[in-house]
Parts: sequence; structure tokens; C-alpha cells
Amino acid sequence: MAVDPLIPVILSGGAGSRLWPLSREAHPKPFIRLPDGRSLLQKSFLRAAALPGVEQVLTVTNREFYFQTADDYRAVNTAGLATTYLLEPFGRNTAAAVAAAALSLEAEHPDVPMLVLPADHLITDEAAFAQAVRRAAQRACEGCLVTFGIQPEAPETGYGYIEAEGERVLRFVEKPDAATARQFVASGRFLWNSGMFCFTARAVLEEYAAHVPQILEAVRRSVEGARRSRGEGTEQVELDPAAFEAVPEDSLDYALMERSSRVAVVPCALGWSDIGSWSSLSELLAADEAGNRVDGEALLRDVRDCAVHSRGGRLVGALGVEGLVIVDTEDALLVVASERAQEVKHLYAELKTRDHPAYRLHRTVHRPWGTYTVLEEGEKFKIKRIVVKPGASLSLQMHHHRSEHWVVVSGTAKVIHGDGGRYVRTNESTYIPACTPHRLVNPGTLDLVMIEVQSGDYLGEDDIVRMDDAYGRA
Repeated sequence: MAVDPLIPVILSGGAGSRLWPLSREAHPKPFIRLPDGRSLLQKSFLRAAALPGVEQVLTVTNREFYFQTADDYRAVNTAGLATTYLLEPFGRNTAAAVAAAALSLEAEHPDVPMLVLPADHLITDEAAFAQAVRRAAQRACEGCLVTFGIQPEAPETGYGYIEAEGERVLRFVEKPDAATARQFVASGRFLWNSGMFCFTARAVLEEYAAHVPQILEAVRRSVEGARRSRGEGTEQVELDPAAFEAVPEDSLDYALMERSSRVAVVPCALGWSDIGSWSSLSELLAADEAGNRVDGEALLRDVRDCAVHSRGGRLVGALGVEGLVIVDTEDALLVVASERAQEVKHLYAELKTRDHPAYRLHRTVHRPWGTYTVLEEGEKFKIKRIVVKPGASLSLQMHHHRSEHWVVVSGTAKVIHGDGGRYVRTNESTYIPACTPHRLVNPGTLDLVMIEVQSGDYLGEDDIVRMDDAYGRA
């Protein structure tokens, strides 16, 4: 029996400020590793790839996250599904992202259902999810704009709600206060608004034209002016920055779903969570007899109903406390009362206001070629651990204010600088003077691991002059 086609569209964006310090601006929520070692993004991809009729996955994300997204997919895309990346120069919310996806499918797949999935949600009942998607695709083929309404398990104040009769939407409701949420759940008429959707490109573009033509036309110009590149089984579409800057910022709910007369809802129970706080992430861990949940190494005594996440490799000790969430990373420690976990976003906002580096970066920073980790820094020196992926290379670059000493810990480095190029092997070192053009290449099939010691009057990451770059950053 033939299987009807379906195109998943994964939306990967947002800082995940309520999950600081694990989530940072440059390492947002979709890339967070869960206790099983997989990221939320990988789980979203696998969930989409397992659905019948799926032969390609389209992802909308910021262009800064392309390489990290592709790395995450590569690790789990064992079936070799085709992947398309729509790369935004900056965020304009979900209305713009969905419009870009629909426009990219308009010519070749106007009547194939698009399944829009946030990259940072978790679903535990895969069979129920597949059944709900099947029903949503049916309604999408009828011309409906379908949303997924989750049967509420508690009077949550962190979710929006949908009032419905069967599959007919009566109204959308913003996040309520606690008393209103209790009334909603008790009435039996309300569903959680999941932020997942299903419709055809033809149907949703008709609604954009009717309700928000200014968003549609601005996004259309950014798609038409996009820079495209293709590889084996993959395509990257970099939206035109000048045109995209003119796109009004709005969510799909506000722009279309609350205005359209073609909206339907599929009520479902999927074991769904948006992992929107440390409390919800902690619930993924098994509780001990005292109600404590631990990820990593912890020593607890007379502790009850606490969640401890040790992600920095250190032992966390706690004594005589209860009802806390404790999160330890390499460069930041969070301690918050469990009932106030939603307020962590205010700490993130304060760090951003102060331009503190802990809102943006971890000590380990992902780059297209691999990672670097800041091990120690002080006056006029900084020490990094650098890992370069097999076959990858850094840009041809120079620094005005610092020199660099490189020691190869494992693997082989090909170092290109002023006196030509040479190979530096395990336990060997080299020196790069300031103002010297240089490039680091991993010619091998294993990771190249190095220790870099920087010395100079200024050691900021903006003291990099790129002359040539394989990743389009020169």
C-alpha cells in the first residue's frame, strides 16, 4: 500500500533562557544533551524521520547553528534522509520561519502536508504521536491549518491553552494564572497549545496572503534572494539578510492561527513536554526514596525533593536542604527553589544586560571545525584545549595582539604559517608569532587534540583577521 508523503519542518531557535546555565545564547536549548546522551534536536529529528512517508527533513535555524545542527543530524541520520536547511541571519519568530519553509516547498510540493515541529520538545509516546500526525495530515489535505492540542495533565501556567469542541477550535488563550488554569482543566474543554502544526504549503500561504501579507512578501523576497549551496543529499539556503531584516516579528499563533477560519485541532495525549524549566527537565530523572533526582555525581545527606545536575564534572555535595534545583556547570552554578524554576529567565536577562559572557558562551565553544575549551586565563595569557574534527581546517587568519604556542596532545596537525607548512605530531609543538598569517588543518582520520597557550596584551576572540575561510566567515 502506498504511503502518503509528509515533510517534517523542524524549527530550531530560541535561547532557552529558563534552562540557564546549561542553555546559552550560543548553545541554545535544542542542543542540550539529555541524560541518555542525545540532544532534544536529535530526538526531534528521529521522531520525524520515523513517520511513514518521510523522505526529507527541512530545518529552519540561525545560520550560526548550521554546522552544529548538521553534526547532530549526521550522528543519527542512519537512513540517509535528505536534509534541507533554511538559514536565518537572525530570528524573526515562528511566523517568518514557517513562511520561509512553505515558500521553499511551494513550487514542488504545494499540497504535501508540512509537519511543523519545535526542535526542543520531548514526546515519549511515539505511537500516539504517529496516530495524531496521521489524523492531522488528513485534515491538512482538506485545507485545514491543524494544531495539536495536548490533553492537560495539570493546571500548568507555563503553557497557552486552546478551548475546543472536538476538533473545532473555539479560541486560543494566553498563559493563564494558577486559578484560571485550574478552571480550564476542571472544565474539560481546554487543551495545552503544543506549538506543533500541520498544513499544506498552498493552504498556509493563502492564509498568510489574507491576514499578514507584509510578512509573506518580505519573507518571499528573502527566499528569492537566498544564497544556495548543495551537497550529497543536503541543501543550504541562506536567506537574504537585507530582505529578512524587513520581516515583521510575530508568532504563527498570533499571525495566523488566531485569525484564520480554517483552523482545526487534533486532541492528543503524547507524553509531551516543552522542557521549559529545570523542574520539567529534572522529571526525566528517576527519583530516589527521598524524592531526589540526580544527574552526575552528588553526595546528599538529609536532602529531600531536590534535583541535582552536575554537568561540570565536579562532585556536588548538599546537606539539610529540600525543594531545590542545583545545576553545576564548568563556569556557573545555579541554586533555585523548585517552585521558582520558571524565573531563571530573569537571571539570564540580567546577565545579558551586564554583557556577562556566561549568558552567551560555555567554556566549551562549538565551531564549524570542532570545539575549544578555555582551561585557564589571567593577565596576558589564556590556555585552551582545541579539538579539530578529521579533515577540518580553521580559517587562514592572523592576530594583531597575541602570539600562540601549540602543543599536539593526540593526532597530527598540519600547520601553515609564514615559513611555509609542516606537520606537527603527538608530543610536538610549534609557535605562531603575532601578525603572522596561519592556518591549522587536521589531515588525519581521528580528532586532533591540542593545547593552545595565548600570550599578549589583548586576548579577545575579536582579534581574528580572517583572510580565507571554508565556512564563509572571511
